[in-house]
Amino acid sequence: MTSYKSREIIRPLTEALAQMPVVVLSGMRQSGKSTLLLNQPELKHRRYVSFDDFNTLEAARRNPEALIRDDEPISIDEAQKFPEIMTVIKQSVDKKRTPGKFLLSGSANFLLLKTIAESLAGRAVYLTLHPFIRREILDAKQPPALLHFLAKSVFPQRKTRPLTGRDVLLGGMPSICLGEIQKPQIWFRGYEQTYLERDVRSLAQVADLVSFRHLLRLAALRTGQILKQSELARDAKLNVMTAGRYLSLMEASFVIFRLPPYLSNRSSRLIKSPKLYFGDTGLAGYLAGVQEPGRGNILSGALWENYVAQNLQGLLSAHCPQANLTYWSIQGRHEVDFIIEIGHKTLAIEVKSGSRWQERDLIGLKAFLNTDPTCVGAILAYNGDKTLRLGDKIWAVPIELLLN
Repeated sequence: MTSYKSREIIRPLTEALAQMPVVVLSGMRQSGKSTLLLNQPELKHRRYVSFDDFNTLEAARRNPEALIRDDEPISIDEAQKFPEIMTVIKQSVDKKRTPGKFLLSGSANFLLLKTIAESLAGRAVYLTLHPFIRREILDAKQPPALLHFLAKSVFPQRKTRPLTGRDVLLGGMPSICLGEIQKPQIWFRGYEQTYLERDVRSLAQVADLVSFRHLLRLAALRTGQILKQSELARDAKLNVMTAGRYLSLMEASFVIFRLPPYLSNRSSRLIKSPKLYFGDTGLAGYLAGVQEPGRGNILSGALWENYVAQNLQGLLSAHCPQANLTYWSIQGRHEVDFIIEIGHKTLAIEVKSGSRWQERDLIGLKAFLNTDPTCVGAILAYNGDKTLRLGDKIWAVPIELLLN
């Protein structure tokens, strides 16, 4: 068993607890929420209860008011399993608005659960614990290189090593990326079964789990692609409405996320559909049947791109929560994998899984620079070990440095 690794979300989490009466921390099942609540030093003074425990859940159902003590901050894990507790929390907050009184955690996005979101309106702030990012796996102590660049327009000089396909396929689920499990395929099989049998059925009525599983695997084969819901529904032999509902369930449980397009300029040919990514590349690779990225696998580049996407999400949510992550595409002409919007500035990032790059890899970045005057940098993130300035605002940067 590995020792506890501190999570970078703790800084915005403790800031939120100092200001708001209710803080909601959600994220994928098994991403480390319970471990954080129980082991993070800043949270150890809080009383911890979990609705994953049958006896605790039954006691709460019989007398929810008894769970709340006026003089004690409380952390409630898997809070979505008993939505009625939100009414008691609402009454407590309205009676006395004590900062940090309630820390709720769960493997569902509370903002997408109508009854919970309405109960906590104006009383809660929402944070997401993503799977482990590179900085957390490597115990990085220096400030993120990405934020260093945004502040100083230059990347710091740090030693890096190229990532491997194994890094990508291990993803960021703690049990896998920290080496606690020797056979990840067995763990992911159990994860899929648990997700289908517990999370999906607790969030909504899904009568046909076989169709849901089929759509889940088809979605994994489309990671990194622009989402065409009608085509996905057709391939899954589902109607569009049912496929859309199933995708929303996947999103509500953080298994997938949709990356919106960057639409600040007015080109009529801009793609306006979201791109589809998985919350964890290890899970995406397992569901897609990928044993190794590379060696002719058609999903190789998509999984590398997904790995960067999930790391950027985790890094930005912990260090720059006001930032937006999007993508840019002009139909039939140019595209850029990621656009980071921070205030009135943008940063463009194109991902290349190889250790070498060519001039044509810069075409989309240059097009975006010419189109968007707010862009402060265009970065080709490649799997090498040297940071190179290629021109005005254009950089080639090792993926490992970008994410560390």
